[in-house]
Amino acid sequence: MRVGVVRVSLVIAACLLWLVGCETQTKLGDLWKRDGASASDPATTGSLLTPNTSSNAGLMGSDPYDDLNHGKRFYREGAYGLAERHFRRAVEQNPRDGEGWVGLAASYDRLKRFDLADRAYTQARTVIGPSPELLNNQGYSYMLRGDFKRARKILAEAEAKDPSNPFVKNNIRLLEESLSKGKAIESN
Repeated sequence: MRVGVVRVSLVIAACLLWLVGCETQTKLGDLWKRDGASASDPATTGSLLTPNTSSNAGLMGSDPYDDLNHGKRFYREGAYGLAERHFRRAVEQNPRDGEGWVGLAASYDRLKRFDLADRAYTQARTVIGPSPELLNNQGYSYMLRGDFKRARKILAEAEAKDPSNPFVKNNIRLLEESLSKGKAIESN
């Protein structure tokens, strides 16, 4: 019995030494990339959560490890539950953080928690007002639910505020496609 315990201990020690020797590297630029997505990609419909990869330093803010930046990273990676957790922490720490509220709402949309998404969009609107980006994301939320009438109204407001916004244009195109098919869009 004693020999078995010693062998298991040696195997565990060897595994731990092997793990300590492993390294994983993530370049800062890789954190901002979504596989295959770009601003010109038709599948990219968000606006506040799609950063410009050419200037990562400015996007990271003063602390690249704060909850807001973790939320953005997890959202881009499709880990919406983790994104929600970090965005929620960000707005708990700073209730006047409009970007945090929009990220939280978008995460709830992807988790199909539309009741909570509506609350987060309401909070975001009180902080940043009805910006084209906020209206665009809220319109997309209604498209996910299949509420085309509300989506059209909200996206029309966004388009009136910023007629050249490519994200708003893309969502209006998606809305028209959804209307022709008669069903809600599918989230990725």
